[in-house]
Amino acid sequence: MSQKRRHKRPGPSQAEPMEVDEEYSLTQMPSSSQLQRNVQQRPQSQMEAKVNELVRFLLVKDQKKIPIKRADILKHVIKDYKDVCPELLKRANQTLQQVFGLELVEMDPKSHSYILVSKLPQLGRESSKEDENTPKMGLLTVILSLIFMKGNVIKESAVWEVLRRLRVEPGEKHKIFGDVKKLVTEEFVRQKYLEYNRLPHTEPPESEFRWGPRAIKETSKKQILQFVAKMQSKDPTFWTSQYNEAETEANAAGRR
Repeated sequence: MSQKRRHKRPGPSQAEPMEVDEEYSLTQMPSSSQLQRNVQQRPQSQMEAKVNELVRFLLVKDQKKIPIKRADILKHVIKDYKDVCPELLKRANQTLQQVFGLELVEMDPKSHSYILVSKLPQLGRESSKEDENTPKMGLLTVILSLIFMKGNVIKESAVWEVLRRLRVEPGEKHKIFGDVKKLVTEEFVRQKYLEYNRLPHTEPPESEFRWGPRAIKETSKKQILQFVAKMQSKDPTFWTSQYNEAETEANAAGRR
């Protein structure tokens, strides 16, 4: 004898899933072993694309200087990647620090809102468009750091190699920086942050970068070394030669 199926109205636990799990916390971490398994199950190309999407989202949101809500991060970016959310945030934060000189910080644990905090040394602060220029200043700081750590001069090819590892491709249009090669070799040079000179007797042609007079005026080797040390979680004295050079410059500046 057939029975009629009863159709209950869905209760809270039976309702269709919402677009955003409001109870999910970005600080709610699965076990490290479970997270590792989740990450391994995801194609790395998808993970990298999602990290890039998250970085762009955070940078765009930060331009308004309004705290970034957890729910918005989940809804617009994380979506069905919640099982690897901590890893995505970790990688995005690494990119933000290494490329843009910014750090994602939880401003209010109760409201689950976040802000991007600048970790850059003093550089270009007189600009009325400081907030707009922060990502560019982050990229510039990375390049100034490379120059200093490599003995105050670095070949152009070495700069592009490092930027590629940071997912900034000089030959492609970047969503934040635009034409990266033009920004570095023309805009930063025109602003006197960098010196860009052709090396003689090189085939194919090769160029090199040095600090420009504006960079020397607006920051210092000590500040740049402190930035590098913070990014790599080391003490500035770890780099003996650079530390001594930075201290010598700081002492000389103090006597002037």
